Amino acid sequence: MALRNIVEQGDPVLTKKARPVRDFNGRLWLLLDDMRDTLANAGGAGLAAPQVGVLRRVCLVMDEKTEEYYELVNPEIVEQDGEQTGLAV
Repeated sequence: MALRNIVEQGDPVLTKKARPVRDFNGRLWLLLDDMRDTLANAGGAGLAAPQVGVLRRVCLVMDEKTEEYYELVNPEIVEQDGEQTGLAV
């Protein structure tokens, strides 16, 4: 697949609202494959579509214990606990 550019903090795309995914088609699978390659190349643990300039509600998270990737499409936060400030390291 292809590596995508990860946008930096301050890029206007990161302040816009992502749209839900409506069609589960080849373009979605290509985006997820590209995001997986990009995340692996960056050595990160998670990546959202807006971080690669795509305003869709899609993210990829790696389980660091098993090194498996979880593809989340149209995720919703249904419960939260605790808080975090600053950047995660």
